[in-house]
Amino acid sequence: MQFSEITGQKEVKEHLIQTVLENRISHAQLFLGPEGSGSLALALAYAQYVSCLDRQLKDSCGICSSCRKYRRLIHPDLHFSYPFFAKQKEDTAIKFIAEWREAFLNNPYLNLNEWRNQLDADNKQANINIAECHQIIQKLSLKPFEAEYKVLIMWLPEYLDKEGNTLLKIIEEPPKKTLFLLVAQNQDQILKTIISRTQLVKIPRLKDEDVSGFLIEKKGISERKACSIAYISEGNLTTSLSLMQEVENDNLQMFREWLQITYADLVLKITYFIERLAKLGRENQKNFLRYGINLIRESLLILSGATQLVHLPQLELEFTTKFSGFINLAKAEAIIMELEKAHYHIERNANPKILFLDVSLQLVTILKFNTLPLGTQYIYN
Repeated sequence: MQFSEITGQKEVKEHLIQTVLENRISHAQLFLGPEGSGSLALALAYAQYVSCLDRQLKDSCGICSSCRKYRRLIHPDLHFSYPFFAKQKEDTAIKFIAEWREAFLNNPYLNLNEWRNQLDADNKQANINIAECHQIIQKLSLKPFEAEYKVLIMWLPEYLDKEGNTLLKIIEEPPKKTLFLLVAQNQDQILKTIISRTQLVKIPRLKDEDVSGFLIEKKGISERKACSIAYISEGNLTTSLSLMQEVENDNLQMFREWLQITYADLVLKITYFIERLAKLGRENQKNFLRYGINLIRESLLILSGATQLVHLPQLELEFTTKFSGFINLAKAEAIIMELEKAHYHIERNANPKILFLDVSLQLVTILKFNTLPLGTQYIYN
């Protein structure tokens, strides 16, 4: 994996490259970024750059023997650790290395759900067990076979329980030329004893234009659809790739129509609209609701006078600008609350017809009759 293959993250790439060129490689680093930001891909590209035999100023060469082995994830000095679903207490990550290579090479932006689907997880909980910690210590105590550095990339150290304390000594005082790269999403779930022994590399969410550019260039989809997917995914490339697999819907047109017919209290049209929503399927229904939530949140920014924070495709911008002139803050917050509740219940397999009928009636109440649903704490002026 080369830096040039990774979408966006220009500043992070430059920082990582400079640490190598200036010989400031910290032996233990925590790559902290949200899902779909490319944290795992960046960690691998960094390790490949460190190990490259013909290192360039801006990237690894990609063609030396080290880079070729890194590309296939078979370099003898490259080790991985990740959550897995142990059937026996002695199971370690190496048991699942073939599945791991396949999953990563298919999608360097994979998430835990995709990884779970790659394995026969049954109903077991993912974790990094004590046997794996002992295996890590054993692997890193060996001398490098080919490269200058031995590298361990641990994906999702949040799944280390108290067993992670077993690794503290080797993280703090590793064997010479050992590189420990932890790739995490939630700092609060990592053992504080581990965090204190690592150098933090913060990785931001991807910009919408980076996601849409990737979808247009690499996946060949239209600009309009790419911008819509990028907006819904909120910088999560994993989500955007998943959204590509769903049925193509014009979420803006549908959401605009929903607001119009609920404001006008057109019962028959609302009934027909609910039938359409019910046929979309659960994932498309969740995407539609998430899209609506994002649009109303942007309207809140406009209503609050923070228009400089609004970054939307042209059609969405025109809609939210007009819509924000039609509602007030209390209405916008009430609508968001109803859509978030609906999203929550869709995830838990609620009956879509009953659910969307209830939400539609709540929208009628909010938009037409200027009344907040029960339980809402906001008060209209």
